[in-house]
Amino acid sequence: MAKKFFNTQDNTANKLILYGRHPVLSALQNPKRKCLKILCTPENAEEIRRVSKISPQIVERKEIDKLLPQDAVHQGFALFCSELPTIALEDIIARAETLENCHVLILDQVTDPQNIGAIIRSAVAFNTLALIIQDKNSPNETGSMAKASAGMIEHLPIVRVTNLSRAINQLKDAGFWTIGMDGYAQTTIDKLKKGGKNAIIMGSEGKGMRRLVEESCDITVKLPMNEKVESLNVSTAAAIVLYEINK
Repeated sequence: MAKKFFNTQDNTANKLILYGRHPVLSALQNPKRKCLKILCTPENAEEIRRVSKISPQIVERKEIDKLLPQDAVHQGFALFCSELPTIALEDIIARAETLENCHVLILDQVTDPQNIGAIIRSAVAFNTLALIIQDKNSPNETGSMAKASAGMIEHLPIVRVTNLSRAINQLKDAGFWTIGMDGYAQTTIDKLKKGGKNAIIMGSEGKGMRRLVEESCDITVKLPMNEKVESLNVSTAAAIVLYEINK
């Protein structure tokens, strides 16, 4: 988790801290992101000034180190900001109405921020319309999530819903074909007919999709893998699935 800054005299108190070159520069160029304060090391100041109207505060690297987890690779960049505004599922459905072919990705019980960040990066790479996650059991936006996404979190709408099964049914009503990823499925994803509106549902590596979520799917499929491999990391599997569905 990204640490918070607890100076009660500072209006950045308890705000999100993004770190790393790509996450910070991408956030500064996102008009939807409310940026409050930038810290950077001297060699990074000019790059910050080229993309932001906010003057950076020049600090030594150790000052940024103190604000972040011990293993955070910040590259001399730290940004205090607010979380991105929430997006409603209805907004995504409205956008899809104008598209002949599109897809969304739904995550069920995927809780690791770095895995989600890596998935976001792949989702942007393969033109995913939105990421849909459950509000209750999913992590909030964090600095490590933004870092793992290489700043792509600024480019992917993220929808938080109370009930995933209900959200899947809303998508079905809007013309989406719902595809659940299940290692025990009979069909492999490469056999699916491409095109149209698709919603891909992925569960965690250990438990997979919950029963009610799986029952909401139109079909379940699996990756065509060597039987010696039981499963892949969820972010790796997501990249393969999104590539395949985007063909």
